[in-house]
Amino acid sequence: MTPREIALSAVQAIFADFDPVKAEALLAPDYIQHNVGVPTGAAPIVGFIPALQESGIKCTIHRVISEGDLVVLHVTYENAQAFGGDTLVAFDVFRVENGKVAEHWDNLQPLVTQTASGHVMTDGAADIKDLDKTASNKALIEGFVREVLQGRAPERVTDYISTTHYTQHNPLVADGLDGLGAAMQAFAEAGQAMTYARTPLIVAEGNFVFTASEGKLGDVPTAFFDLFRIEDGKIVEHWDTLSTIPDEMPHSNGKF
Repeated sequence: MTPREIALSAVQAIFADFDPVKAEALLAPDYIQHNVGVPTGAAPIVGFIPALQESGIKCTIHRVISEGDLVVLHVTYENAQAFGGDTLVAFDVFRVENGKVAEHWDNLQPLVTQTASGHVMTDGAADIKDLDKTASNKALIEGFVREVLQGRAPERVTDYISTTHYTQHNPLVADGLDGLGAAMQAFAEAGQAMTYARTPLIVAEGNFVFTASEGKLGDVPTAFFDLFRIEDGKIVEHWDTLSTIPDEMPHSNGKF
């Protein structure tokens, strides 16, 4: 199986079939966990499956992006009290090694139904296209992260984001560059400026590029997981989840 197939099979076993035997066969015993509330290793995941089944949790996958041994899922979890909320929007990132899921990162945010743009946090384009442009699109986002998100040359934002159509799925930000600029100004005035310090994970496939970044929202350590869709060399659509990085976790692996 491909890394994509292995990751999807593991999610199916855990969140749909609730099959501990199948899940255990797909997870490396020394599975490295970065979820801030779950201990590391395969055993805690496998042991938690009966409780997940009893909870009635439902996982809906909206997008899948893979590159090399990394697979990114854009999902919604319903009845997700086990993860801290009724309905959560998430990005799950899996690293596959030797035919098993060996490492997992995620970022979960409560679903917001009233959004500034009128778009849902998970709707929009999903089809992967332009596979021949994967490398150039990844380079575009690497430049965007470095110059705009990390603040080295924010005035170059129009080199990266389309000035004619930019669809926004962050619930607090309206469409277009004007909507983005107004939101960033409002965040800063409220003492909630977003600062990106580093981006350990970048995964690209065709017209989609995913990034996982560490930074701050105001003074609070925060993880920013972003997904960008590129068209004709410019960013035209954006989804994200934000979550606080706690001081203590049930493992020593950190958020990243």
